Formats: sequence, C-alpha cells, structure tokens
Amino acid sequence: MIKKPRTKSQKSKIKFPSELRFDLVSRDWVVIATGRGKKPEVFKKGKRIKTRMSKKDCPFCNIESQKPPVLIYSRGKKIPLQKNKIPSFWSVVVIPNRYPALLPYPRLDKKREGKFYQTMNAVGFCELVITRDHQRHFPHFKTGQIKEIFDAYQERYLALMNKRFVNYVSIFHNHGKEAGASQPHPHSQIITTPLIDIDLKKALSNSERYFKKNKKCIYCEMNKWEKKVKKRVIFENKYFLAICPFASKMAFQVIVSPKQHSPYFEKADEKEKWYLAEAFGASMRALYKGLADPPYNFYLHTAPCDGEYHTHYHWHWTILPKTSTFAGFEIGTRMEISTIEPEKAAEYLRKQLK
Repeated sequence: MIKKPRTKSQKSKIKFPSELRFDLVSRDWVVIATGRGKKPEVFKKGKRIKTRMSKKDCPFCNIESQKPPVLIYSRGKKIPLQKNKIPSFWSVVVIPNRYPALLPYPRLDKKREGKFYQTMNAVGFCELVITRDHQRHFPHFKTGQIKEIFDAYQERYLALMNKRFVNYVSIFHNHGKEAGASQPHPHSQIITTPLIDIDLKKALSNSERYFKKNKKCIYCEMNKWEKKVKKRVIFENKYFLAICPFASKMAFQVIVSPKQHSPYFEKADEKEKWYLAEAFGASMRALYKGLADPPYNFYLHTAPCDGEYHTHYHWHWTILPKTSTFAGFEIGTRMEISTIEPEKAAEYLRKQLK
C-alpha cells in the first residue's frame, strides 16, 4: 500500500520533538529536549547521595573550635562581637573559611610566562555563612529566618566590597553531595576575587548593548512579559518574581528577581529583603516538595564592585536543582539540555504551593 503524502495542514499539526531556545541575556542557545521529555513527577524519584555526620562530629555544630567569627546573628538581631566568642544562642554565624581557595594579600604580583601565559596571586577572602540547625535548610525556614540569612549576605558584601583587589563578590550555596556540598551541615559561601565571573561579564555586556539600543533594561522587559503570559511564573509578590526562565539551562531552574529595576543587591532595603525572603522561601519549598529534597546550587548575580557604573544591570538569584549530569555534549558545546519544558516545570511547582 502506497502511503499518501501528508497535506500542509497535517504537517502543521506535528510538533517537533525538541526545541532550541535562545537566552536573551547570555546569547547562548539551550536544548529543550521534549522528545525525551519526562513528566514532572519522575524527577521526584532521582537517587540522592546521603552524607551522614553526627552532630558530635560536625565542625559547624561545634563552632567554638572554628576560626573567630566576623558576624553573628540571633533571631534576626545582630550580636556584637566580644572576645571572639560565639554565644550559645546564635542562629547565623559568619566565619573565615578554614580551607580558603584565595587568601588576603597586599599584592597581585602579575607575571608572564613567555608570550602566552600569565599568572597572578589568588588574592581574596573566603567566608562561610552557617545556619544553626544541623539538618534543616532553606525549604524548612520561615520567612524571618531566610531574611536573616540575606541580612548576613548583605552585611558581609558591604564589608568586603571596598577591600583591596575585590572586584567581584560571589555568594553561593551548595546543598547535597551531587551539588558539591563538602559538609552536610547547611552553609553558604562568600568568595571575593579580583576578576569578574565570565558569565556575569557576558550578561553585563549584553544587557548594556540592549539598553543602549532600546533605552530599557532587558531584565525588566522579560519580567513584564513573564507577568503578562504567566505560564512560567512560580510565585509573585509586591516586589519580587520567581520564574522558570524561558531558556532554562537545567530542568526546574528558578530565577528570583526584583520587579523594580535595581543593579545592586547590596542596596536592597529592609522591606525588599522581607519580600525577597518570601519569594525565595516559596521557590525553595516548591522545589523541595516537588522534587523530594533535590541537591541544588544557588548563587547571586549582581553588578560587580569594580568601580564602574553598571546601571543597566538587574540583580537576581538563580536556583539550580541538580536534575541531570552534564556529559560530553554539554561540556564540549556549552549548550545545556533540559528534559522538561520550563512551562511544565513552572506549572508543576505552582501546584506544590497550593
């Protein structure tokens, strides 16, 4: 039997099994592989590597043995430092990292090797932001507890940004062995460098190009569109929006950003931090419930403290659940593959908040 060729109308009804999506900010392409797509519930069943450590053996539960603190909070209030001691009633403490990747030093000592290679001292500050509970983390915290952590992030950012050779302050959090957490006790890290993160540098350049051409912030314009179509919005309050971005680099990626244009996280006021904590907490609870406590990373992208004015930029937090492992294609092409459409991911995460 000879098959009849499909008509034009029949062809238009066929959905191609995968999409390439363009990220407006990074100007990278990502693959949304709907052809091998998964139902949202399937991600719940991913295997988790559990790292167990008793409180007795945990260095963060026995914080007195660590380096002297640089900041202490107790239930939302900053505690004055006294004789480098940590009081028993602390809830968030910031200490220097015992094993720093970068070290404070008065000189960069830039050098060249031949025509091609160059080096400099790895100068910077490395700190740990530690929360009290040995197991509970962001999805379990109330809004006030999350706001307290953002207070600590902001205060240390302000303290470090004017130090010599600090052009970039990286604030990030790893949860779970698969996400690179070296200690099971929840903690975030702050690392300063004289260099600017290459992904942020691309975002700065591309957002500036868009602003010069359109006289508008690219992030503000994307947020307006997301609020209009609503299909990728997970949570929204008066000041913040949490979405699964159109060109998600990983399944269930979430971005939490201010609705009002703002280049600098460190300038967020008290009211904004409360609303940020609410939006961030809702996003983390949705991921925790929907993906059964997945390993994750989150990090801040804010305009750098390099002495330049980056008024075209728009700060935000990115949350990346570890739903897959990068392999040869992703590493070789720098083109990520996501196995669920961001629209379906957002719809699923919204249901977790009901």
